[in-house]
Parts: sequence; structure tokens; C-alpha cells
Amino acid sequence: MAGARLFRVILQVGDLRTASAFYTTLLGVDGRAVGGGRVYFDCGDVILALLDPTAAGAKPEPNRDDVYLAVDDIDDAHERAMRLEGLSPGAVHGESAGDVVTRPWGERSFYVRDPWGNRLCFVDAKTVFTGR
Repeated sequence: MAGARLFRVILQVGDLRTASAFYTTLLGVDGRAVGGGRVYFDCGDVILALLDPTAAGAKPEPNRDDVYLAVDDIDDAHERAMRLEGLSPGAVHGESAGDVVTRPWGERSFYVRDPWGNRLCFVDAKTVFTGR
């Protein structure tokens, strides 16, 4: 392998059963319990892992920045996020964060905040900007 590759991103949550149900609906795929207070969701080549630190007496700490997920059907993903009441409040570059909007860099996207404060952005796969 030439160079490193990203294979897992961990989001801390409380109540793993509730979190797993939330993410199963949000992502539209089933997760798999792998032990150690973790549930893994396959998102292409990268695993989105949920970790519940409460069993060890720790409080979940939300991620500090957005995790970006490309989806083939952004309207379907937006509907799932809306049903979960997970659409982010506020604005991104003057536009509603929770609305499907074409951002200044050309991506069509919307933002989500899960019940534990983790931030995600869903991007229409046809509009992903990679800087190339």
C-alpha cells in the first residue's frame, strides 16, 4: 500500500441501542455490533463506528467537525434525516444548514446533528468536490 488510507471514523454516542436505530434509519443501512460498546456501519471503504463510552463511566463527546457522506439519493437521505428530527439548525454560508442547497463550492448538500451533538453533512454524490 502506498501511503495511508482512512478506514474508520468513530462517533461517540450514549445509549448504543438508540444510537444504532437512529443511524440505521439515517444511513439507510444496518449496522453490526462488534463488541466493546461499538456498532459499525459500512460506508463504502470507510467504517462509521458508533462508540458508547458510558459503560466505562465516561460521557460521550461529540465530534468537533462535520463528517461528510456522499449519497446517491440526497432527497431520500434528507427525508430520513427530517423524520428523525436531525436536520441542523443555523446557516452555512448564508443558506439553511438543514435544507438541500447547492453550496458555493458546488456541492449539493444538507447538514445533520445527531442527538449526541455529532455533526454530519450529506452530499449528493454527483456533486462531490475533491479539490481536483
